[in-house]
Amino acid sequence: MQFSGDILIEDEFLRDGLQNEERIFTLAEKLEFLAALEAAGLRRIQVGSFVHPKWVPQMADTDALCEAMPRNEGVTYTALVLNGAGLDRALAVGLGHLSISISASETHSRKNTNRSVDEGRAAITPVIERALSEGVTVRAGIQSALGCGFEGRIDPARVIAIAREFAALGVQEINIADTAGLANPVQVFDLCRKLQDAIGPDVALSLHLHDTRGLGLANMLAGLQAGVRIFDAAMGGLGGCPFVPEATGNVATEDLAFACEEMGLATGIDWQKLRAPVARAEALLGRALPARQSHVPSPPWLREVA
Repeated sequence: MQFSGDILIEDEFLRDGLQNEERIFTLAEKLEFLAALEAAGLRRIQVGSFVHPKWVPQMADTDALCEAMPRNEGVTYTALVLNGAGLDRALAVGLGHLSISISASETHSRKNTNRSVDEGRAAITPVIERALSEGVTVRAGIQSALGCGFEGRIDPARVIAIAREFAALGVQEINIADTAGLANPVQVFDLCRKLQDAIGPDVALSLHLHDTRGLGLANMLAGLQAGVRIFDAAMGGLGGCPFVPEATGNVATEDLAFACEEMGLATGIDWQKLRAPVARAEALLGRALPARQSHVPSPPWLREVA
């Protein structure tokens, strides 16, 4: 249980967090939350996705957000792309980092993109190649890699085969997503070790974990033990997939940052600065969010003395 190295947390409140909400957040509100994330020390922020507004109306203003947001030094602004049309939009607003992903589940793939897994693999390859040729840093993602909300278990061999294809294209990072929150720590550790052996040390491995069944932080710890140092989270623990029933709840950014801090791992995040924006989000949504640290009072030694 000896860990070392910095931990990079990518916050996805503005994308995965908001995409499943009935309430449409305004551009001004999104800019407010973006500024709060930056003020708390987030170094990588996923600001939205370039998908058709008919299917995910909450992401309809991603282009406008990218054009309006200040781009501060030391912060990587990224977004999700699923096809060539989305890549066109991302390039038009000058994003230099993108997540480009497909699903490892047949049912999820068809519901999400109307393609089979093999069709998705064939279609995404030229998108990744073009992004790389344009100088974009590409994180290739595998959705439902640790289980599917429709099918259950996903064969690890399929995930490893897709990861090998991505690595061969020259991507800088491969993201493994527990889209439905079905994973357990032993499974996470085992798959991450197998993937690292398959893709080699030159491609970073990251984890996108959901806390649907309360194992999110345990799965994060298993990823740490396997050598992963990049994790996705969402402020407040908001989030889910519109196409996966009941797949709510990302690991909360503040909970993950707190856990890392307690274990002596640096994230650069002042998780206490996320309390106010989480309270703001709860007021706008009209409900409490599942994050722990935003609701637990600070211990006396962390409180400011008046």
